[in-house]
Amino acid sequence: MVTDFCRFVGGKKFSYKKFNAKGESKKYDREKIEKKMASDILKMRELQDKFYAGSQESFLVIFQAMDAAGKDGAIKHVMSGINPQGVKVSSFKQPSAEEAAHDYLWRACRALPKKGEIGIFNRSYYEDVLIAKVHKLYKIQRLPQRCMTKDIIKRRYEEIVNFEKYLWQNGVTVVKFFLCISKSEQKKRFMSRIVDTSKNWKFSQSDLKERDYWDDYMKAYESAINSTSRKNAPWYIVPSDKKWYARAFVLSVMLETLKKINPQYPKFQKEKRGKLLEYKKILLSEKD
Repeated sequence: MVTDFCRFVGGKKFSYKKFNAKGESKKYDREKIEKKMASDILKMRELQDKFYAGSQESFLVIFQAMDAAGKDGAIKHVMSGINPQGVKVSSFKQPSAEEAAHDYLWRACRALPKKGEIGIFNRSYYEDVLIAKVHKLYKIQRLPQRCMTKDIIKRRYEEIVNFEKYLWQNGVTVVKFFLCISKSEQKKRFMSRIVDTSKNWKFSQSDLKERDYWDDYMKAYESAINSTSRKNAPWYIVPSDKKWYARAFVLSVMLETLKKINPQYPKFQKEKRGKLLEYKKILLSEKD
């Protein structure tokens, strides 16, 4: 699947109004794509096994989206069949009292993946330049007056860029997804959650409240993405009006990223290999 047209690394700018949330879904056959997904998941399982065994670096995958865009479903489908020992999923909601007592990057740092681990952030520190910008939440955060400047959001963009550069330079590959849906598609999904009793639990009154700020959120996403897109931490804007297409898109990017990392199983030195051969002889000499 072609994904480069939705990859942002600096230079070209993301504009929500110019973006097609359906993507190139009409060019693809859904049945063929879903069969390829099953094959790609097996390939990713093999690469993840090497990644986990080698434990040379970490892979951080960030998901951001408006409500009902399909983050949970994408994570569930793309990570199906993957060794759970090598995956860590972290969800970032309203900060706890302990988290609020620290800087905004603190809770993300605590959740970073270990060497050999794939870390999934379901929302992330980007909330502090998205919802915090839309609702000006930084005004009620416990910060000294010297930090409460007009450029606080712009300053956070710089801090995030530096943070992600630090991660890259310390063995963490970072990929960021914005699951982009149209406002009309969000309405359809909200209606489904209200009508279908098995989905009622997914709907909250706050979802409608946040929907009222749609235009403000789109401007916040544009600004955040355009300010933090870098080669070492690219943004992928995922056309998400079609769930199957969005899931295939995310899987394709993650698979290609792992291929570029090119993980390998650990190689033993001759001395250790010799020991293994000795252990083999011992086991073969045992009487059943």
